[in-house]
Amino acid sequence: KTATIANIAAFANTYSLGYTLYVAALTQTGTTAPVATVLQNTTGGTFTWSRTSAGQYKATISGITLPANKVVIFENATGDLNLGGKITSSTVIDIDQFSSGGGGYADGMLAGTSIEIRIYS
Repeated sequence: KTATIANIAAFANTYSLGYTLYVAALTQTGTTAPVATVLQNTTGGTFTWSRTSAGQYKATISGITLPANKVVIFENATGDLNLGGKITSSTVIDIDQFSSGGGGYADGMLAGTSIEIRIYS
């Protein structure tokens, strides 16, 4: 059988993975809010980032609500820093950045810090 690019693209557009996603590269310096370079957002929502205190950030989501027990968060930090995500309401995700060496919460998301949020149907 032969398939054209158009046939493959049409099939891909009808195939569902069972989730929507938000993927962004994050950077943050000083006391500013994280800056998100959105790589993909199929959720239909808008994610607004803020800084609540040193190493503690918040994504406030508008346009959609997060369904209970159907959200998965993947994070990646650089250097000796780690990220931890927690859903605190149907429209808020808290992200903490902390030193893996026991230094506590820390600002300064470097290039290479990323987040993926999957919302399952």
